[in-house]
Amino acid sequence: MNLSVSRSLGATALLLAALVFAAYPALRPYTDETTLDGARAFASGAWAAAHTAGMVGFVVLPVGLLGLAAHVAPGRGRAAVVLAWLGGALVLPYYGAETFGLDVIGARAAADGDTGLLSLAEEFRTGALPVTTFGLGLLLLAGAGVALAATTWRTPARWGGTFVGTALVLYLPQFFAPPAARIAHGALLGVGCALLAATLLRRSAAPQA
Repeated sequence: MNLSVSRSLGATALLLAALVFAAYPALRPYTDETTLDGARAFASGAWAAAHTAGMVGFVVLPVGLLGLAAHVAPGRGRAAVVLAWLGGALVLPYYGAETFGLDVIGARAAADGDTGLLSLAEEFRTGALPVTTFGLGLLLLAGAGVALAATTWRTPARWGGTFVGTALVLYLPQFFAPPAARIAHGALLGVGCALLAATLLRRSAAPQA
């Protein structure tokens, strides 16, 4: 089956990805998650909005990459698309639990004034199956980043592909970085997606190397 999307749809998906990937770390509350402040952060609208933005990003990014593969790097960009789809599929359940499960835990802990309930969040995050699927998904996304950078290196999408590729490779380690670095990472990914969208709208196909 030959899957393809139009340039306008691909560019729209990449622009949406740019917005939500940049918004995710910028909106996310950063607190000591073992305290009642952490409980209130879990239960906040900002927490839900930020993590929902992250989920939207992983859904629309492969659509944008599919448009890029069809119109900027024809015949050479499918590996990045497949890896991004598979990686996104594996990380989305973890994001869903972070968004909705931690919201319930945080709301109850804040209402009861019981920080002991917050240990449930850590139990979920470090569970064998969640960690395995999330980690594998992030590794696949890193593979998508490498494939994207390699695919676009000799095309007009070179810088967008390099920025997005670098950000995808760094997605796992950035979780251990301080808030400013995480926000910068989201900005890098957002700028890269915007550059890819601009290239997709400007050119129907890249010149051959």
